Amino acid sequence: MENIPPKVQNQLAMLQQLQQQLQTVAAQKTQYEMAIRESRRAQEELKDVPAEAEIFVNVGTVMMQQKKEKVEASLAEKVETLELRVKSLEKQEKAMQAKFEQLSTDIKGSLDRKKPSVPTAE
Repeated sequence: MENIPPKVQNQLAMLQQLQQQLQTVAAQKTQYEMAIRESRRAQEELKDVPAEAEIFVNVGTVMMQQKKEKVEASLAEKVETLELRVKSLEKQEKAMQAKFEQLSTDIKGSLDRKKPSVPTAE
């Protein structure tokens, strides 16, 4: 590592940091996608429930009774919000991935230029 130029060492550190950020964004995106699936499943289940049926919703540590239409509206809003977050994370992930690939290429180029040329036996 001591024979690697400081600039390349810095780029390697940035590359590692970027990789960690990419993993964090991917994990967040997975969590949001899971929440979307759960909310959509709840929406599907509600379709079979009569409008006058009692519906209970968790609000923190308390369960509250709410009207079906209010629960459906709340679920629809939740899905919409989560989908926007996923799209935002996808854009962020795409930009970070491009930066990661560019940085990897730069590092590889720097290291290839640093290698001493080995004479070939002819």
